[in-house]
Amino acid sequence: MNPILAAGLLIGVFCGLWPFIMGFTGWYKDPVMMNAFFVVILVEVFGLVWGLRQTARQGRGWASQVLAGTFMSIIAGVVIIGSSLLFTTVFFPSYFAEIEQMGREVMQRQGKSETEIAQALEASRPMATPMAQALAGFTGTLITGIVASAAIALVIRAKPVNPGA
Repeated sequence: MNPILAAGLLIGVFCGLWPFIMGFTGWYKDPVMMNAFFVVILVEVFGLVWGLRQTARQGRGWASQVLAGTFMSIIAGVVIIGSSLLFTTVFFPSYFAEIEQMGREVMQRQGKSETEIAQALEASRPMATPMAQALAGFTGTLITGIVASAAIALVIRAKPVNPGA
């Protein structure tokens, strides 16, 4: 299988599974454990390292490695869109209501007024839809992939041939 496709699918599947782990454990309802969601960044970086090692063997230099990592992230992002929609519409259809309730409780403990809480919740509602969440996952995956690939490709790229040695 093409290493770009393989790495993209690997990243997408593993990043797409992590929210399900958080869902089935109930971590997404816990304000502290909710931060564990960002494990997906590590998953993506490890997947990019693996994939860029494969593409470096094809003789790719820095720019070509960044492009390969970007394509890996696009493929992963498409998988993540599907996974996210499945998560929020089929397996956890009350996800957004539960997140809003958790946010309300956190703000109440912080001593915010009901007006402040209502304003904060109202401001967050446009992102509280399955498609908005899925597209945010795609965008985050793409941006992380481009930035991480640029950094990773500084180290992992084809070694130049030294004709004098």
